[in-house]
Amino acid sequence: MFLATTSVRMSGQGGAAPSIDNDDIGGVVTGANGPEAGVWVIAETRSTPTRLIKSVVTDDRGRYVVPDLPAGEYDVWVRGYGLVDSAKVKAQPGKIVNLKATPAPDKKAAAQYYPALYWFALLQLPPKSDFPGTGDKGNGISPNIKSQGEWIRNVVNTDGCTGCHQLGGPATRTIPASILGQFEDTKMAWDRRIQSGQAGGGMSARFTQVGRPRALAMYADWTDRIAKGELPAATPSRPQGIERNVVVTMWDWADPKVYLHDAISSDKRNPTVNANGPIYGALEESGDYLPVIDPKTNTASMIKVGPRDADTPSSADQPPAAPSPYWGDETIWNSQTTIHSFAMDKQGRVWAAARVRKPQTPAWCQAGSDHPSAKLLPINQGQRGLIMYDPKTKKVTQIDTCFTWGHLNFDDNDVIWSSFGPAGIEDEKLAQGWTAFVLENNGNGKRDAYTEPNQPADPAKDRRLNFTFYGDSPAPDGSVWGTVQGVPGGLGHFIPGAHPPETALTEFYEVPWNNPKASAQGFAPRGMDVDSKGVVWTVLSSGQLASFDRKKCTGAQNGPTATGQQCVEGWTLYPLPG
Repeated sequence: MFLATTSVRMSGQGGAAPSIDNDDIGGVVTGANGPEAGVWVIAETRSTPTRLIKSVVTDDRGRYVVPDLPAGEYDVWVRGYGLVDSAKVKAQPGKIVNLKATPAPDKKAAAQYYPALYWFALLQLPPKSDFPGTGDKGNGISPNIKSQGEWIRNVVNTDGCTGCHQLGGPATRTIPASILGQFEDTKMAWDRRIQSGQAGGGMSARFTQVGRPRALAMYADWTDRIAKGELPAATPSRPQGIERNVVVTMWDWADPKVYLHDAISSDKRNPTVNANGPIYGALEESGDYLPVIDPKTNTASMIKVGPRDADTPSSADQPPAAPSPYWGDETIWNSQTTIHSFAMDKQGRVWAAARVRKPQTPAWCQAGSDHPSAKLLPINQGQRGLIMYDPKTKKVTQIDTCFTWGHLNFDDNDVIWSSFGPAGIEDEKLAQGWTAFVLENNGNGKRDAYTEPNQPADPAKDRRLNFTFYGDSPAPDGSVWGTVQGVPGGLGHFIPGAHPPETALTEFYEVPWNNPKASAQGFAPRGMDVDSKGVVWTVLSSGQLASFDRKKCTGAQNGPTATGQQCVEGWTLYPLPG
């Protein structure tokens, strides 16, 4: 399922039905006390080549318009906080359809429509006093987990379970009967559950890493309390203000055995590129094709992709650790390319991080090469390279890069950036470059000889930083920002200079953590972007959205004292609801 958003505005007077066109469905939603404001009206059809769903929100008079619908028969119903789904009404575009909201009979029924996060908030974490862990013979937490933040990062939030799963949704806050019925208690059921499917080995290993007994007990307690009737403590607010202008469009595409990791529809530097054109998806480990949806015709299709080398590893090489409750022993993931994320250029070509070969890099990436970047920082292994799809020629081109690609973005000069550096297509060797992340440690304002991360700092030299970026994004000033995972983790600020392999410098800004000067504390960033004003935005495992504005920094941003916590004033943390 893929979704897109747009906006709609309504006209009409008082409580009268809104004005609509021949391709709209509109009307008024009322409840026992009059108009229902801030509830969703959902229209779904299977008359189109692929299933189509549009959702809108009622205004303060209960009015709604579902706009720009193709011809067909639709099921239309009301959903909202404090309600249960109303009976579905058959409708066609061009008709006024007034709807009756159905109030929830009790709090339990109402809570089934709450966002997953509200249910996930019922999870009870080990207290801070339990860290560092004392092992299997102690409190069940690994001694390697030094703080509650590390626990959350590794087995709860963005770098743990929620990196892939919507924890708190019905599928995770309950345990399938096919698993639960096999065991005496829920803890044993969770032990079996996390081994399910092709990701089971990784999930199981993560629990062992942090302390399997305690992690299993934590999740078992969560689902046990929910099974006994515990409900979320907070109640979500209905959409307000401009939130009510959003139109969400969803299409059914791809196939049931794959998952969608990313999607792209335009060049984010100029969102008129590919206007109303195809939307492309990435299936990561689950499949070797790009699912495509045409929003004009509501038609789904696929573009076959593959690696350059036939012997490239495949996710099918990893069978299920234990049978899935949905797919049994079947190996459903079979991707060699493991396409991860996208960028679109000004010509509408689609660029994607994708595996094209085995991990060993070509000789020109390694020591002894004449490549300018390899001379300074040779790379022996890399995972994902790039593919590029040109919709005009319908051709897919594989591009080998020495370094591994994760998330990719174009800057204003059409350089595409990822974890280490830029790349191109005309000559893949000449078009790419990479460099070390070097902190300007000696305070002279330029890059010099540097110490390695495993060496003592030298006040006369710069210092190489031992990290890579997870997310990355070019900034308006020509620099590149990226997230650095970990606890507390932070942001790297990469300043290329005239010849990046030799001149690039990196600043590092940790998330405020155990810092009495900070107004809020957080940890473990993951995805990120940079806005038009150069402000960086990211999400934290500690349960906040965060922004960082370097212009607010008051002290030195480089030199021997700029090791992470030098600009807590640049951070603003926004708690997530629920």
